[in-house]
Parts: sequence; structure tokens; C-alpha cells
Amino acid sequence: MTAGPLTTDWEKARAAARAVPSLPPVARDLADALGHALAEPLTALTDLPPFDTSAMDGWAVAGPGPWRLEGRGVLAGGQPDPLRPGAAVPIATGARLPEGADAVLRREDGEADAGGGLLLDRSPSPGPPASGRDIRPRGQECRADDPLLPAGTSVTPTVLGLAAAAGYDRLTVHRRPRVDLLVLGDELLETGLPRDGRIRDALGPLLPSWLSGQGAEAVGRPLLPDGFGPLYEAVRDSAADVVVTTGSTAAGPVDFLHDALRAVGARLLVDSVAVRPGHPMLLAELPPGADGRARHLVGLPGNPLAAVAGAVTLAVPLLRRLGGHVATGPPDAVCAAALPGHPRDTRLLPVRRIGRVVAPLPFDGPAMLRGLALADGLAVVPPGGAEAGAVVEILDVPRP
Repeated sequence: MTAGPLTTDWEKARAAARAVPSLPPVARDLADALGHALAEPLTALTDLPPFDTSAMDGWAVAGPGPWRLEGRGVLAGGQPDPLRPGAAVPIATGARLPEGADAVLRREDGEADAGGGLLLDRSPSPGPPASGRDIRPRGQECRADDPLLPAGTSVTPTVLGLAAAAGYDRLTVHRRPRVDLLVLGDELLETGLPRDGRIRDALGPLLPSWLSGQGAEAVGRPLLPDGFGPLYEAVRDSAADVVVTTGSTAAGPVDFLHDALRAVGARLLVDSVAVRPGHPMLLAELPPGADGRARHLVGLPGNPLAAVAGAVTLAVPLLRRLGGHVATGPPDAVCAAALPGHPRDTRLLPVRRIGRVVAPLPFDGPAMLRGLALADGLAVVPPGGAEAGAVVEILDVPRP
């Protein structure tokens, strides 16, 4: 493992995780683009709406009333006939407005005189409907070629809906980074109750869905036993963009990650961070894959809350950057009570949030998840702590 810049400051560690280029653009059908990031701005391919439409159920009318009732009605998706002056035709919400119509009379404001074939205006407002009333004019939302969303926007269900409405069948997005998750430890069990000095694996169930929610394609392998050989082979043979390991980041008798990284020729970018919990975390640049593609490894501590702290510090910023997602600053909040800190290091503390006010939760030790399961976020507490009334940043915690 060649020497590299060692970073201990928490903010610098996060910056190092973001200092990578995004993965190349790919074209995806709308159904396959969810969770990616736009690789180019989204611009409208059409006016929205593409023609004048009715905003209400009622009648399309031409000129002042009363109006002669004509036709069988206009439904959404139909091509209506022109409307002559003094005439009206029933129309549904979203239907294209007939040529010649200048307003829509709402269903509750009109009365059809079946015998006389007339439509009467019973609306409480005096005078004829104002021109343009209850009409969505063409281009009200946007015009063709208008910019809609910038590059880097995460593709959510609403973004898919907007893209479809604007005329898209496919989107140009950044490829999602592929992640290999390696959970290490002879002491871990995958099923049943803790027994014989062994404990349940909490990170195997926790991390894949969370990392997938950050825009990655996460694949969890079976638990790896402690030992240099299995870890070295798994890291060497991984074809993923990012390898995420849990445990083995310190210098204990069964901590082989540094040895494995040295053996594969990795370069350390971050080796321990001034943060609690989770300070023995690391970020390394692996040798390029067979196709020349850059690869990285994030080493998380084995304790559950410490691993989550490592993930929000290194793994999440790295994955978001690789996936092309625009970095947004974390929201802030006001401390309802003093938040205890570490004398020298940044502390990430589970908190409950009500509006802009947060309060600390118990069960915040590095091996605990109970506080995190109740938390609305992790407060970034500066060295020495934060007094009541102070403003702190809040990081997202694992959620669906």
C-alpha cells in the first residue's frame, strides 16, 4: 500500500470522499431511471400543457350566455370540433378546449334547459364568465426548450412524472455505483439468538438497503471469516466501484484490512477520522479494474453506531458523488438542551427533531442501535459540545 495523504479532521474526511469524478452517463428508460442522477439538464420537449385545456368539469362556452347546447361533450383525449359564437358544449377536466371557446362554466354554476336546448349561467358572480376562466392555457407550466431541472438532480417518482409529461421516454443519467459489502467477523451470527460468545450481525441487514437508497447498487456477500486470505481475495477480486467493509479497521490481533490493502497496492486517502463514534474508519483508492475503471474501498468500524457514523462520513458522500448527485448541505437545527461532545473530536449524536429543535437520545454508545432506531438524524456536535440554543447540522440516518 503506497503512502497517501492521511486525513483526521471530520470535514476534511468528508471532502476527501467527495473528491472523485462522477461515473459516466448512460441512457435509461424512465422505468429504470429511478434513483439515478440526471447527467444533463432536463429541458421541456413540448409546451405544458400542450394545448388549452379545461381546468374544471362543466361547459366550454363561446361569448356571453345563455348559450345553445351543442354536441355530445368533450372528453380528455378527444379532438373537439370548433365552437360557434353563442354555443356551449359539455367538457371534462383536462379535455382540450374547442377552438372558439373563451371560458369554461363550472358544472355547479350552469343549468341546462333541456326543453329549450339552452345553457343558463347560475353562477353567483354577475356578468358573463371572464375570458380564460377555468382554462389552463397552453404553455402555462412551461414552453418547449424551457429548463426544468439541472444536472445532478436525483430522479425521484415526481421527476419521472415531470419527465414523462415533458415528452421523455428515456433519460441520460449517471450510472449507479456498484458496491460490494463485506461484513467481517468470526463472532457474527446470521440467525438465532446470541450464543457461545457470538452475537448477531446487525450491519448485514442494515447497510445494503441504506446504501441502495443513496443511489448505489449494493450487493452483500456472505459473512467473511477473520483472516488475511479471505479478505485479501475478496478485495482483490471485487469488480465493484466501491468495496465497503465492516470491522478490521483498527490494529487488533484479527484486524487485517490494512495488510490486505497493502497487498493489493491500494493508496490510503483517509486513515482514521477525528470523530466519535467511528474514528477508526478509512478510505482507500484501489488499483483500477481490468477495464481501467477507478475503484475505492471504505472501511467502516465493526460496532453498529460507529459503522453508521463511518458511512455518513465517508461512504454516503462518496456514493452520492460517484452517482452524480448534487451535494446539498445538511439541514441545521437548534439544540433544545445541551448536546454532550468529545473533548477533541467531532461527535455524531442521535437526536429527535420537532420542527427546527432537536434533543439528544439515550443509548448512543458505539455498539448500540436503539437510540439510532428512534432518531430523526445525527447531530454534528463540535469538540467540547453544543450549548442549549446553539445551531448544529443534522445528518440523515438510515430510512426507507
